[in-house]
Amino acid sequence: MILKTIDQCEFQLKEEHNFSWLSNYGKVFTVFSEQDSGNIAFGIEDGKNKYFIKYAGCCTKEYKGKVEDAIMRMKASAQIYEDIKHPNLIQLIWHGEIGKGYACIYKWVNGECLHAHWDFEKYPKYTHPQSPNVKFNNLELKHKLNCLDVIFNIHEEVAKQKYVAIDFYDGSIMYDFDTNTTTICDIDFYSKSPVKNEMGRMWGSSRFMSPEEFQLEASIDEVTNVFTMGAVAFELLGNNYNRSIEEWKASEKLFQVAKKATSNDRNQRYQSISDFYNAWKIALETK
Repeated sequence: MILKTIDQCEFQLKEEHNFSWLSNYGKVFTVFSEQDSGNIAFGIEDGKNKYFIKYAGCCTKEYKGKVEDAIMRMKASAQIYEDIKHPNLIQLIWHGEIGKGYACIYKWVNGECLHAHWDFEKYPKYTHPQSPNVKFNNLELKHKLNCLDVIFNIHEEVAKQKYVAIDFYDGSIMYDFDTNTTTICDIDFYSKSPVKNEMGRMWGSSRFMSPEEFQLEASIDEVTNVFTMGAVAFELLGNNYNRSIEEWKASEKLFQVAKKATSNDRNQRYQSISDFYNAWKIALETK
């Protein structure tokens, strides 16, 4: 492992890599280097604007795969952001080959990641008052419901564009506590339908994954994503580990919608994101 320093920001890599091209975009003010996807990301400012630059092409600290595969996935991800447009989705500005790899440049978004694993040692996720997760749990219910509405609305658009959400979890959610604004920041593994499970255990956090995401050759579709949306509701409004009503912090009607969505039996779930979202909105409106 080697230690790199760019503009006073330190990070670790498995091998030396030339990032001199970064200086063309401004000064690095933060680095995200501990993802297991094979990507590294930089916060850059040029005096007027800030950018989020995601790059594949170096041997990152936590990645166990091939650099070539990470570059291929990075190239493919750009099309997803061009196809799916939403005001609460991070905005892709440019993408292309650069240095010895491939980069995607996004408009910078203020906010805190709700699964900031790189800070867990300093701010334990579920207990430390400075943890974004703890701060979110302490919000008024209306702000949590607004956050969920953004997530459901984006994924309704994802379905309309014939994409399937893969690897969506709370690490994909950015929340600005100053403005109560939600931004989705990572949909790199989303795929055009139809999708088959060719991995066995697919990419993602187990807390948000349906049974079929562990079953080789299973169909991965809107019904799969209904499960994910229900799991997100439990993550933000209750306990996503046991999904019990005792730890649910909203109405029982909303609980029943989330519970149906997370049924292990696909046939018992809502059969589309729109069906789920409509049921959620009806439950919100009824006392």
